[in-house]
Amino acid sequence: METAQKDAQLISQLLENDYFTGIYTGDTARLRRIYHSGTLLFGDVKGQPYAKTLDEYLTGVAGRQSPKDSGKSFKGEVLNVRVTNSIAVAEVKVKMYDFIYQEYLSFHKINGHWLIVNKMISDVAENAK
Repeated sequence: METAQKDAQLISQLLENDYFTGIYTGDTARLRRIYHSGTLLFGDVKGQPYAKTLDEYLTGVAGRQSPKDSGKSFKGEVLNVRVTNSIAVAEVKVKMYDFIYQEYLSFHKINGHWLIVNKMISDVAENAK
């Protein structure tokens, strides 16, 4: 139990320090460090299906104006982290541009490092109004 709590704290720190910061600043090198190279991303954005490989996602991040440079508000929030041995799931909320994303990030501890291996997102902005 103590190890799971420590791992949940490590994952939360990773999300706060690298994931949210990387998204906010558009730092694809920082993001690449926390994703497994085979990560797939699925979900919906504005009601449309969303499916990308990690490279497709990071190309999009690199090609857009970062939330930081846009001057629009940004907020990343860790809602929950659940750890079982070498796997974990984090539930996060990301508010950026005109979107509010509910995200579920699957992690795997590989060679002593927690990496995102799957990202599921849903744009819930319409539901929040």
